[in-house]
Amino acid sequence: MNQLPARQNLLRQGRTDRRTPRAANTAEHQARLASRLTARDRWLVAMLHEHRVLTGDQIAALGFPSSRAARARLRELWCWSVLDRFQPVLARGTAPMHYVLGPAGATVLATGHGLDTTDLGYRRNRTLGIAHSLRLAHTIGCNQLLTDLATHGHLRAWWSEQRCARSIGDLARPDAYAHWATPRGELGFFVEYDTGTEALRALVSKLPGYHELARATGQRTPVLFRFPSAQREANARHALHRAWTELDDPELLPIATASPEPAIHPAAEVWLPLTTSGPRRALDHLPQAWPQPTTAHEDPPAATSAALPPPPPYPPNSAHPAR
Repeated sequence: MNQLPARQNLLRQGRTDRRTPRAANTAEHQARLASRLTARDRWLVAMLHEHRVLTGDQIAALGFPSSRAARARLRELWCWSVLDRFQPVLARGTAPMHYVLGPAGATVLATGHGLDTTDLGYRRNRTLGIAHSLRLAHTIGCNQLLTDLATHGHLRAWWSEQRCARSIGDLARPDAYAHWATPRGELGFFVEYDTGTEALRALVSKLPGYHELARATGQRTPVLFRFPSAQREANARHALHRAWTELDDPELLPIATASPEPAIHPAAEVWLPLTTSGPRRALDHLPQAWPQPTTAHEDPPAATSAALPPPPPYPPNSAHPAR
C-alpha cells in the first residue's frame, strides 16, 4: 500500500508549472490529439474530471505497468495541455507531482460527449486552485484510500464527493461512494475519510442525515469511517455509538470503522462494525456482520442523471479482475 498522504498542516503553497505548455488548445491541436490520445489517456481525463486531483503515484498504480511508463506519458500529456500539474511544498520531504485536468483535456472530454467545456463547469484557474485548497490533503487522502482498493482489483464503482452531492442531495454528504465485489461477497458503501482535524461532534452530526437518507430510499447503505490512527478511531467509536443508539431506527444505518494501524490493505481484515468489539473483517465479509441485508448496487441510492457518467476505476483493456 502506498505511503499515507501528508497532513494538511505539513503542506505549503503549491508550485504550479510556470512554463507555458508547448501546445496551445487550438482547433489544430485538437485535430492532432485525435490521433495521439489512447483509450487510457481519455479514461485518465475522465478520472481527473471526476476526482479533481490525483498524484503521479496514484495514476501509475491505477493505469500503468510501471512508474517510469507513467511519468513519461504524463509528461507528454502535460506538454499537450491535456493535463495540468503542480507540486505542493512540504515542510519535510518532497511531495509527488499532482495532476489535474488541463484545457485540452477538458475539450476532449466535452466533445467526446457532445458537450461544451462550459457544460462540464471547467475553469482552468478554479481547477488549478485546488493546489492552494485547505482540503487538498483530505482529497488526496480519500483518493488514496480508493486507489488502494482499486489496485486490489475488485472495485466496481467509485463516485467522487461532487457526484455524490449532485446525486444524493442535502441529506448526506459523503466523501465518496464505492462498490466492492469479489466471489465471496459484495458491498456498496459510503466513505467518510477523517484526517483527525474535525471535531468528533462534527462526525457525529452526520449520522442523522445518513439515517434519513436510508429511510427515504429504503436502502441500507453502510457508512465506512476511515481514521488516521487507532487512538482517533477508538475515541470516535464511542461518540459514534452513542449517537447511533439515539437514532429512531439504528439498524437502518450500518457503520464500520478502520485505521491504518496496523498498516494493512483497506480491503483486508481492518474493518470493525460499530456494534461489535471484534474481530475485524474484510470488505466482502462485512455484510455478514449486520442482521439485515445491505445495499449491493453499483449506483448509490437516489442517484440522478449527471452531465457525464462516472468513469470506471480502471482503464480500458485493464487486466484487473473486476473488469
